Amino acid sequence: MEIITDYKFDDKLRASFFELAYETFGIKFESWYEYGFWTSSYIPVSYVDEGRVVANVSMNTLELIISGKKMKAVQLGTVMTDPLYRNRGLASELVKKVINEHEHFVDIFYLFANKSVLDFYPRFGFKRVDQYQYSMDFCVKNIEYVEIKKLGGSKTELAHLYSLATNRTMISERFGTLHTEGIFMFYCLNVFPNDIYYLVEEDVIIIYHHSGSELEVFDIVSKYKVDVLSILSKIASEQTKRVIFHFTPDFFSSSLKSTVVKDESSVLFVKAKSESLYPEKVYHPITAQA
Repeated sequence: MEIITDYKFDDKLRASFFELAYETFGIKFESWYEYGFWTSSYIPVSYVDEGRVVANVSMNTLELIISGKKMKAVQLGTVMTDPLYRNRGLASELVKKVINEHEHFVDIFYLFANKSVLDFYPRFGFKRVDQYQYSMDFCVKNIEYVEIKKLGGSKTELAHLYSLATNRTMISERFGTLHTEGIFMFYCLNVFPNDIYYLVEEDVIIIYHHSGSELEVFDIVSKYKVDVLSILSKIASEQTKRVIFHFTPDFFSSSLKSTVVKDESSVLFVKAKSESLYPEKVYHPITAQA
């Protein structure tokens, strides 16, 4: 058994990795790879036994934007072990390897864990951090009718999405991510394929969903800085009374409020060079969560 990293172009190992990811999480990576959205920022670090991936910890190298400043970060994800190889400490060894080899170059390591492994990551110095989700009361008296196109996932539309995501301007200088277009495209393909809209005149992509009087906004993607409130006025309906943001807004509104996220299926753990590096009361953009 040996550790092999970054085998994107090895057909056999890549297929084995995809198979283990599907068996473990029900994740299908094939179309994401075939469309070219597996970027150099996504690096699997795996134990391989006789040509099969049997344990893995993936690195997502990126930058965090915190109050306008860039921080080098590694987000861990796709942590998995074949059932026949569990209880051997393989995942632990891989986590240690990633940390040991990159801690001198990285300001922050972090990950999102489910409730079955909440005791696992503190062993490596990770600390649980609360996320705060923002929402606000919002209603539009006069609906502004603009050209909004619902995207259906054609190759042309996906290419446009990828271009905008690659060259996007930060939606929030308070807290956000850079170099996460690969993760963003995974969400477009697998999580929000029916919630992607294009504001034609503004050349802005918005991922959102109406649920009764609530408008959930998952991401706003543009090559230039947008006025979020103006965007909301274009996508809100007559029924909209409340907007929920799945990122950290940086505009001011007297009705903007935050609440602690209580979701044991996706708990944030952070290991930083200093405790003050990772900010308080922020929400990691959902379309950049590995």
